[in-house]
Amino acid sequence: MSSNEGTVYMLRNRATEGSDDWVSPEPAGDVIADAVIEATDLDADDIDGLDTYVDIGSLRAVVTERTTESLTFAVEGHDVTITAGGEISVDS
Repeated sequence: MSSNEGTVYMLRNRATEGSDDWVSPEPAGDVIADAVIEATDLDADDIDGLDTYVDIGSLRAVVTERTTESLTFAVEGHDVTITAGGEISVDS
């Protein structure tokens, strides 16, 4: 999900499989930063704003418009890949 301009939003799957828990969109920067922090030894203070690492239009093409299958970019020396399905992988 995304707004047409500005912040790009993603769904973070917090619900367990088979659960009816509500999942709401969050800013992509928060979702991606949390994925990087979880997969590496970086802290939140080590990560700058999302637009420091990736062109927001390119991210929107993957996450919202799905005109691109995936996008890979570096965050503090770690490759982050986002797919059109919303999956995030981080090389540690």
